[in-house]
Amino acid sequence: MNKIHLSILALVFVLVSLVGCGYEPRASGNANPASVAEMQQNLRDLWVGHIFWVRHVVSNIATNDPEERDAAEKEVVTNTKQIAHTIVPFYGEVASEKFYSLLDGNIGAVREYSEATVAENKQQQDAALAHLAANADEIADFLSHLNPHLQKDTVRALIATHGAHHVLQIKQYKAKDYAPLGATWPMMRQHIYVIADTLTTALAKQFPSKFS
Repeated sequence: MNKIHLSILALVFVLVSLVGCGYEPRASGNANPASVAEMQQNLRDLWVGHIFWVRHVVSNIATNDPEERDAAEKEVVTNTKQIAHTIVPFYGEVASEKFYSLLDGNIGAVREYSEATVAENKQQQDAALAHLAANADEIADFLSHLNPHLQKDTVRALIATHGAHHVLQIKQYKAKDYAPLGATWPMMRQHIYVIADTLTTALAKQFPSKFS
């Protein structure tokens, strides 16, 4: 098992200790369980769309297909706006725009790392990793201030693990390790469910009346 895979597993163990894994969001107060479940599924679908389209951008960087990359980039923008828009009913347009900016920064760092990996530029890779780490902290700070049920360390662990998954995927594309690459996808998908479920639970706890 390579070092980056071990690092990802370590992050996952930290994450599990913070938030658990595979749990179902529960309604809180006056929250309707059906409404909470609907929100959960919507967020899961959008976040899976996120890793799906970013994966296409990464693969097109690796294969140097600008036409396909452009199409995937447009889908990424659309998906990112949809994710950010989910918080409008709770925190308003300004917060949604900020969330979009932070998510776009995360994707930008992944893109930078992918391009640096293809170019075999270690200095730019390190800069992209630093960008990813800083972005995870910014997202954690933003969401933890919005919602008291989202602890900063928890959110940082979630986003850092998500970024590490993208880094692993990029390395596998570069090395043409297609068998391990296939195993990375379900790991990414399961983790993105944890992100979606954590957000759903926090929203239901803070705004139970909006799920009535």
